[in-house]
Amino acid sequence: MDIAAVAIAATGVAGTLGAALLTQRGAERAKRRELELGQAFQEARENLALRRGCYTRLYRDARQFATALNRHLHVLRDRSPGEDDVRALDEAKDAHRNHWSEALMVAPDAVIAPGDTANQALTRVYGMVKRLEQGEARPGESLQSAGEAQHELWALIKIMRHAMRRDLGVAGEF
Repeated sequence: MDIAAVAIAATGVAGTLGAALLTQRGAERAKRRELELGQAFQEARENLALRRGCYTRLYRDARQFATALNRHLHVLRDRSPGEDDVRALDEAKDAHRNHWSEALMVAPDAVIAPGDTANQALTRVYGMVKRLEQGEARPGESLQSAGEAQHELWALIKIMRHAMRRDLGVAGEF
């Protein structure tokens, strides 16, 4: 065999091996991209589940806090609140505060803004109620003004709920 034939044969073998290597590398890249996409999809799904759980707890606790404020106002109209009354209100406030803190870590700004408005209003009404309870109301604070402020909480909580639903991709406003 002459040198040219050996060179051609060697080129053929190298080409065959090179093609197999390129095919293998291409398959590895495709597999790696597939794994990365799968991982990204799984992370997105987990993030959505995290936000959904957080929003559910926050919405529930905001409603329960607003309800506890309303109940406490009724107690203040009828009698002096007892330890159980005070504890119920403070537990509702604490649960809301804890889930609001959680939301601050996972929610986008489009949810944080209306949530912050609702949170500030809840906190403001809580302050009014506590000052009324302790007989230290500020000028303009009364059971009536606190009741009106408490009633306005529901609209703010509804706006927060709509923002959370939009973030979760839940269609339709109701």
